[in-house]
Amino acid sequence: MEFLPQFGSIFQTLLAFVVALSIIVAIHEYGHYIIGRLSGIRAEVFSLGFGPVLFSRVDKHGTRWQLAALPFGGYVKFLGDSDAASGKDAGAMSHLSERDRRMTMHGAPLWARSATVAAGPVFNFILSIAVFAALFVAQGQVAHPLAVEKMRPLPPDYATLEQGDRLLSIGGIDLPDSETSEFAGLGDDLPVEQVLDYRIERDGIEMTVPGPYPYPPLITQLAPSSAAYDIGLKSGDVILSVDGDPIFAFTQLKDAVESSDGRVLALTVWREGIEEPMDFALAPRRVDEPQAEGGFRTEWRIGIAGGLAFEPATERLGFGEAVSDGVSQTWRIASSSVSGLWHMITGAISTCNMTGPIGIAQTSGAMASQGAVSFIWFVAALSTAVGLLNLFPIPVLDGGHLVFFAYEAVAGKPPSDNALRVLMGAGLTLILSVMIFALTNDVLCP
Repeated sequence: MEFLPQFGSIFQTLLAFVVALSIIVAIHEYGHYIIGRLSGIRAEVFSLGFGPVLFSRVDKHGTRWQLAALPFGGYVKFLGDSDAASGKDAGAMSHLSERDRRMTMHGAPLWARSATVAAGPVFNFILSIAVFAALFVAQGQVAHPLAVEKMRPLPPDYATLEQGDRLLSIGGIDLPDSETSEFAGLGDDLPVEQVLDYRIERDGIEMTVPGPYPYPPLITQLAPSSAAYDIGLKSGDVILSVDGDPIFAFTQLKDAVESSDGRVLALTVWREGIEEPMDFALAPRRVDEPQAEGGFRTEWRIGIAGGLAFEPATERLGFGEAVSDGVSQTWRIASSSVSGLWHMITGAISTCNMTGPIGIAQTSGAMASQGAVSFIWFVAALSTAVGLLNLFPIPVLDGGHLVFFAYEAVAGKPPSDNALRVLMGAGLTLILSVMIFALTNDVLCP
């Protein structure tokens, strides 16, 4: 009887993976298609998926739009291409008129080919920026002065605040009226006590009331395939004790995990709607974490994120600021990905940080299970990774084609067809080798 929920989980994971990949691939290939069309290059086929065609139609521009049976990628085949990787069909090209040759990827001007190839990754980055910006607008920014929108579900013995309370000080420490503070560093100065005095303004009257430690051991998000995720902890859970010692601050949980040296920890957990506390055994795992100043640091982690004991009131974020934040978020993902790859190559961090299709699929399902916002955020992050990957200067990838075009710009002629075939074969071998290595990581790495 346990097979049914397991099957449901597998189906959800596969569905989430297909949806995420289909969105990213469609945007990537549409970038190639639309810039190619605007540059005078004719697309013969726009395919979402590979294999047997399930549905197709031809538009007024002569492009066949099709949906194929294997939804794990896609391609645009331009006039004069021999395959989905834009190999040259020499036979077909030899029978084309000069006018028609201009409409192929191999007869168009260098600028048109370069723009068409670069458009795929660029559209991936645009997707990421647009999604991040939209999420920032939808979520808003923390209003100042800080106010309580609503309390998060907490155990019955936790002190609470009321909606609309404006916070002036906590534990005798005044809150800075700064849009950039957002409680930054406040936890370092507060006494670690379960109940603190909050000086607030409620209905226009200043008063002092008891309230919870602002950062309780509350789970607001779980990292996919982490120690906490794998044992069944959920967003909204509150850790009551570690190895029998009561805790009420997220810093206490963090200290216990970091000092565990990987030893199994006994957790007692409160979950909303469950009468009795739940017991879990959890072994922290070593994680290579990117640092703000660059590089990585290895720490013991269980894969959870915390947050405030309440949801803060928010205010609308301006469009320009949201786009700027979207660009910054996309840049952080891209730069940390490049840094991580370099540190794996040099041996500074474990190669288990590289995941393959199984790991990506598991992450897709895990993020989807945590809600629409988490899944949409993941799609945007994955789109950045796909755009970045395609810019690597490896034949068969977009970056490899751009290298060929750069050579053509300098040498005044493209590489020979024989050289291209050899380089494309070498590039394909390299890509397949990396995929096999990543797939092995999915199976063997903890």
